[in-house]
Amino acid sequence: MYRSVAENPRGEFHFEMGRALAERIGYPPADLDRIPAEAIESFAGVGYHFDLADPRPGETVVDLGSGSGMDTFVAALKVGPHGTVVGIDMTDEQRSKAERLRDRGGFNNVTYVKGYIENVPLPDASADIVISNGVINLATDKSAVFREASRLLKSRGRLAISDIVTEVQLPETIFCNSTLWAACIGGAAQQDSYCSQIAASGLSIAKVQENPAYQFISDNARNASRKFGVKSISLLALKP
Repeated sequence: MYRSVAENPRGEFHFEMGRALAERIGYPPADLDRIPAEAIESFAGVGYHFDLADPRPGETVVDLGSGSGMDTFVAALKVGPHGTVVGIDMTDEQRSKAERLRDRGGFNNVTYVKGYIENVPLPDASADIVISNGVINLATDKSAVFREASRLLKSRGRLAISDIVTEVQLPETIFCNSTLWAACIGGAAQQDSYCSQIAASGLSIAKVQENPAYQFISDNARNASRKFGVKSISLLALKP
């Protein structure tokens, strides 16, 4: 499905994509105007967290599940030419598209690495900020992802993410539905458990906010949202 997101962003999906979504959930139009439109077309994030991340010139940002690159390009604007942005993604087609757009747009401070977010091929303490948007819910071992984020962060580094969580534990009929996993529903963790896993990785949660502007579009996803409190949140966690 995420290969198709890169190659055919105007196809039929179980989730919303594109610029209208990005603007509605909080991305400033002025930032979107400065990055490749094709990356925005394939954007399938669930919230805005750059206000929480607060990237500064010269910093290093690692994006877990960078997709076609929209958040890496936004991050590149924030950290400037002396900063560094690294996108991690397992899908070859997503990385290839992002690399093509990077080269065409002259985003020389952005690199992409093939990898899984549970096992990131980067050194310890190599990032000032780790970001992720609508991806961690797809991981079956979220604790491993948060341990990797903590490992990657320097002291006083920031984890700023948007993701899908639930108010109550999902039943097996939802959890075992592959279509709902791909739609960012089936793999969603209960919010308290999700936050506990972040704390167990050695990070301290500083802020959690809901993203009511994010909307589920399929009937199954809407039903799950109503019944189990499936929702989008953004959060900031800090490394001591």
